[in-house]
Amino acid sequence: MEIPRQLTMADYVAILKRRWLLISLLTILGGVLGVVVAKVLPKRYTSQTLVLVQQPTVDPKLVEPVMSDEMSQRLSGMQQQILSRSRLEPLIQKFGLYKEDVGTVPMGDLVDRLRKAISVTPIQAMAETRAQNLPGFTITVTMNDPNLAERLCTTITSMFTQENLQLRQDQAEGTTEFLGKQLEDAKAKLDEQDGKLATFKRRYLGSLPDQEQTNLNLLTGLNSQLEAATEALARAQQDKSFAESMLSQQLATVQPATASGLSPDSMQLQLVALQSQLTSLQAKYTADHPDVIKAKADIANLKCKIAEADNLQKSTATEKPVHSAAEPAQIQQLRAQVHQFDQVIKERATQQDAVQKQIAIYQSRVQSSPGVEQEYKQITRDYQTALDFYTDLLKKRDLSAMATDLEKQQQGGQFRILDPANVPDKPSFPKVPFFALGGLVGGMALGLGLGLVFEMQDTSLRSERDVELALRLPVLAMLPVVAATSGTPAKRQVSVLRPGQSKISA
Repeated sequence: MEIPRQLTMADYVAILKRRWLLISLLTILGGVLGVVVAKVLPKRYTSQTLVLVQQPTVDPKLVEPVMSDEMSQRLSGMQQQILSRSRLEPLIQKFGLYKEDVGTVPMGDLVDRLRKAISVTPIQAMAETRAQNLPGFTITVTMNDPNLAERLCTTITSMFTQENLQLRQDQAEGTTEFLGKQLEDAKAKLDEQDGKLATFKRRYLGSLPDQEQTNLNLLTGLNSQLEAATEALARAQQDKSFAESMLSQQLATVQPATASGLSPDSMQLQLVALQSQLTSLQAKYTADHPDVIKAKADIANLKCKIAEADNLQKSTATEKPVHSAAEPAQIQQLRAQVHQFDQVIKERATQQDAVQKQIAIYQSRVQSSPGVEQEYKQITRDYQTALDFYTDLLKKRDLSAMATDLEKQQQGGQFRILDPANVPDKPSFPKVPFFALGGLVGGMALGLGLGLVFEMQDTSLRSERDVELALRLPVLAMLPVVAATSGTPAKRQVSVLRPGQSKISA
């Protein structure tokens, strides 16, 4: 049974020596075929442009840009928009692309073909800079015509720059418009809160929390005025009582005494004195105080006596004619003093009532201050919140307006073309050296493969090892090479007995 041979490095070298012609021919043929294929395939030209992302000319700390998204995300969004069918189909019609396929191939397939011919590659920042922003990107367009590739690359680059400019302006204007509407709503709410605050202040004028100390000071002053008015009223009542007592003494010397021993005028003077005393007591004590109750009882008894004396005097007056003699000057002077004291008492009492009313007003204001303060805090808190919100929106609207003006003047982060699109002077595909090298490698691999196949199918025995492997028997003797008689080298032949044979020849 024949077993497969195990090839060594010497076997491989021997195979290469025997099959070098086949391998060489296939290698050369593969290289030539690669060059021919590179010459035959349609040429494709690539035009490329480099676009840098220009940083804003104004420091972002001074004017904060409206767009806060990363450039890579924005570039991806713009790429999807620009490479959409609605944007690429007009380019196919404008530049007359794929004329041989227009009408036979669906427009969607032509758009996909053009989309594959356009490549947008972001430029990665250097690792040493640790920059997070995208420094720029490249745009490449591959077409059959170099001039067409250059024009199409220029157009695509212009579309990117215009799209970026329009996108920044639209977003800035949209942000400013949105903030403007929000500012109007905030102003309306602020005016509403301002109206509520003004109404509250008019309603509780004098009772506001910031006026509480003023009310307390005024209340202290009014209490002092009330004490002064009470003291003045008491003095006036005492002076009047003294004048009335003097008048009653003078009248007693002139007029006869009544049956009770007291004249009506003297009792009237006592009544006035008691009323003055009651007023003074009521200013100091409540109505339940014993002195106040006693004074009221004395006044009631005295009024009854005066009524009895008046009735008695009227009855005697009907019996005796009234003498119309003129009163002495001293009595008239005393009557005038009593009348003057009555006026003073009346004024002091009026002043006392007015001060007491004012005291009641300020006392009610002081007492209502806690409730008013709570409501005032709520209204002022709502007003302050509305004011802060309005101020914040106003600041943001102004910053957005500045950013919008910055974008309109193209002072923001714009695209700057560093390397314009070029007209390629040689095709980017196919590249003859690569195809030639590929042909050489392919031909060599084919030659090696065929040589190995031929060697596997060859059953010739070329060494002792081949004999031993074929017969699975050791070699007993080797016959030397015998030169031919004609002078030409004889070919060595070895015949080996196989099972069923009877001799070995060489």
